[in-house]
Amino acid sequence: MKFSPLALSIALAPTLAQATPDTYQLGETVITANRSAQARSDTPVATTVFTRADIERLQPNSVLDLIARAPGVQVTQSGGRGSLSSLFIRGTKTAQNVVLVDGQRIADVSSGSPFLELLDVGQIERVEILRGPRATLYGSDAIGGVVQIFTRRAARGERRARVQLGYGSNQTWERSLGTSYGDQDTRFNLTATSQETAGFDRTTTLVAGADDDRDAFRNHGLGLNASQRLHDQVQVGLSALYQKTEAEFDNDSTGAYPYSRSELSSVSLFADTQPTADWNSRVEAGHSENRYETRADDTDNLRYNYSYRDSVSWLNNLALTDRHSVLLGADWLEERLSSNNAYVTTERWNYGLIAQHQYHGERVSTELGFRHDKNRQFNTHNTFNAAATLHVDADNDIVLSYAEGFRAPSFQDIYAPAGWGANPDLKPEESRSIELQWRSQLSADTRLEAALFQTRISQAIVSDENWVMQNLDSATVRGFEASVQHQMGNWSTSANLAVIDPRDDKTDNQLNRRAKRTLSLDIDRQWETYSLGAGWQGVSSSYDDAANTRKLAGYGLLGLRASWQATPELQVSAKVDNLLDKTYARAQYSHGWPASYADYREEGRTALLSVTWTPAF
Repeated sequence: MKFSPLALSIALAPTLAQATPDTYQLGETVITANRSAQARSDTPVATTVFTRADIERLQPNSVLDLIARAPGVQVTQSGGRGSLSSLFIRGTKTAQNVVLVDGQRIADVSSGSPFLELLDVGQIERVEILRGPRATLYGSDAIGGVVQIFTRRAARGERRARVQLGYGSNQTWERSLGTSYGDQDTRFNLTATSQETAGFDRTTTLVAGADDDRDAFRNHGLGLNASQRLHDQVQVGLSALYQKTEAEFDNDSTGAYPYSRSELSSVSLFADTQPTADWNSRVEAGHSENRYETRADDTDNLRYNYSYRDSVSWLNNLALTDRHSVLLGADWLEERLSSNNAYVTTERWNYGLIAQHQYHGERVSTELGFRHDKNRQFNTHNTFNAAATLHVDADNDIVLSYAEGFRAPSFQDIYAPAGWGANPDLKPEESRSIELQWRSQLSADTRLEAALFQTRISQAIVSDENWVMQNLDSATVRGFEASVQHQMGNWSTSANLAVIDPRDDKTDNQLNRRAKRTLSLDIDRQWETYSLGAGWQGVSSSYDDAANTRKLAGYGLLGLRASWQATPELQVSAKVDNLLDKTYARAQYSHGWPASYADYREEGRTALLSVTWTPAF
């Protein structure tokens, strides 16, 4: 008998919230590291958390701009807002990282790209970034880390509407409309957002004609989040997100005035219960879709890939004693692909079993985790992690950890049409990581977190001399990260540094599009009704290609921001990005045959002024 995800969630529904709605406003709590709410200091995983208050203070253009501030995280784009992006966590590539929206995977099942450029920060309450493998909890792809994005939700006692309007450079409009209601038992949030920009010409060196134009971007979204506590032991909830975008780009092989259309949607249901004082149980069921297509104004040539995912999870946290706890869980995932390219297989399934033990002692804490995955394509795979934390004193912790990870081959790797180099016999990529962390409360106002790590990836999937995908390669990433936060009075500062050496073991080349050094600095000063802030991001040089023949220059970007709380309900914000009008690129494009290469341009100096009205009701 075959159960649908909804039927299965109902069957398991006799299951208190592991994360209350108010948890999402807390910066020192993390949910993703253990798939339940816990203090950041209690998890051995290196984490970065951005709350809604951080988003409003930093005023990022996009999710990519926000997460690039975390140590060890790099992003690339093919020129400005809405352009194709890549995510690198600790030197691993996009497909070797898991991206979730309210617990649901959103990556394209063909390529593994999560299309983070499609998400509007106006829809986001919180972002959590785990740096390092977490395959024992999330299965395939969690080699470099996990990024989880939580959509907007109401806080207890919040009864407000929100109206935001912004206008800036390149005819950019940002609009947001929402309402939030929260009491002791009921929370509700509904948000609609819209972004539009005339953009700029991303490519000028090699292209002309139809491609010598501005590349516009339009993004419209709708988000819903609701939860209801039925009684002291039971809470249920729903979250949904829908984003629709259109992005123009330059590509002489596609046709005149090419553009892409994308739709990203995610729906999840949960039921939390506390059957006993020592047992917390949570069931989640969800569905996500990623629909991507490209076309041009002068041709009927349509290319499309539509990804569909259904998932169910059952997680149980058991407190064995005051110091010992166990997480037991099961995941089920089904992926489907619809494409106008003739893929050999268009669906697959995976289920995973999770067991993790945590011990919290006065001097030493430990974590041991194990996961068993069974997959339609690669049969079975087991992963293991272990960590020990030495509590040196009240202000200093030393964490030593080991973790395994793996990545299942994508549909493109194994199921692509004949002649595309697919190989149905591919094995999963595998990784082994070791890490040493130091976490210190240097003073009442200053916090330091630093880490040394090494990740070795084996059976890496690359194409051979006949352009057929094979498990041929291996890579090693060694690195150092440091993060310092300082709060003194009304001054808030943070600095995040990463130094990595990402190498192909066979050629000794630097892994492409991964810089060896990144640094981000933010400083803000708050007065009674207004604030001023500045941010700087530095990225060293990298290579666009695996052969290390095409170099991307390093760059440094300076931004300024300000806000004024004119009344309790009215706020005026302004920012200037790339203040020094630096010319820089994060990727290159090819043109003609034989191919010539040039940089994709990123935006120069831009400014944005916005007004936000939040009347209470």
